[in-house]
Amino acid sequence: QVEQRHYLVSKAVEEVQKIIQQLTLEISDKATRFQAISNSGIHNENIKVLAPSQFLITVPLRGLTGYRECQVRHWRYYTVHGAKLLSSVRDPEELHQWLEVEQFSKSLQQWHETDVNIEGDLVPAKVLIVFRELVEKSITSCNLSSKVTVLESFSSVVRVAVETSESQVEVELVPAVEIPTCWPEKARWPRCLKRWPSQEKVQCIKSLGFDLLARSNYHWQLCFSRAEHILMEGLDEDGGCRMKCFRVLRQMKEDVWCAGNKPVITAYHLQTVLFWTCEKYPRTKDWRCFPEAFLRLVQKLHKCVSQHFLKHYFVKNTNLLKYTNTSDLDLVARKLAVFLENPVFCLD
Repeated sequence: QVEQRHYLVSKAVEEVQKIIQQLTLEISDKATRFQAISNSGIHNENIKVLAPSQFLITVPLRGLTGYRECQVRHWRYYTVHGAKLLSSVRDPEELHQWLEVEQFSKSLQQWHETDVNIEGDLVPAKVLIVFRELVEKSITSCNLSSKVTVLESFSSVVRVAVETSESQVEVELVPAVEIPTCWPEKARWPRCLKRWPSQEKVQCIKSLGFDLLARSNYHWQLCFSRAEHILMEGLDEDGGCRMKCFRVLRQMKEDVWCAGNKPVITAYHLQTVLFWTCEKYPRTKDWRCFPEAFLRLVQKLHKCVSQHFLKHYFVKNTNLLKYTNTSDLDLVARKLAVFLENPVFCLD
């Protein structure tokens, strides 16, 4: 089952990647601020598979280089049209921040224009409005109307449905500022006296930087996809079974505990559970016996889902389940509890 899933998801990634690359090439031709995604196979860092039919694809932004952290400033709030609001709608959460064009030592003139900029702030909602229009125009000019449909959204998030040979995949297209030069202050990682990952790997990860995603109206969301990719890549260098545990956990989640096209628990949540468990159990011998190692992962997942609390791996004050439907989480928790009472059937 795990191999069959891997084959089907790989095939879907390949097809979706080809279509989105064609679409983003057209967008990039129309507006140089947006860069086409690369075609680099199933392990493309721009593509995150949240579920077999739910992908997140980041579209890099061009012309913003030489980033530096901003000093504390007064928060400015405004409508997307630029009218000032008397009070703040919502201050940035731990995983979010403001972004000023002046934080970059080099920036294209287009980032100073009012279609994306208000009083020096680069506003995600405005970037998304520009991007959505380009997506709609490019679907038509690329003759992709039979394969790609823009989905209605309550916010300015850009979601499209992509037809593959096997099924329909929902893709969220997210403009992203790639910052490969520094590590954010909010990510106070690694924590003291931790043996996993190794110091060499930590230095490598932090040297790859982070991204800022346009996924809300005012604040940019911190993203650590390159760091996560490196952590997943070398999981079992010591001959352990971490990756096997993760793949079976993902399969059980999709088949038994939390099925459907828009699951409350995604592969990203499972990956975070895996990272925390690897950190708690850093020794090679902890990952020699598959049944024991797998049960530890399920127990950790059950605890997080039951408590409606899963800490982000890099930004510790962020709960990844904060806005998740609690009734849905409780249903998953009950299914996990049933499994933990009698886990033998899966582990024979």
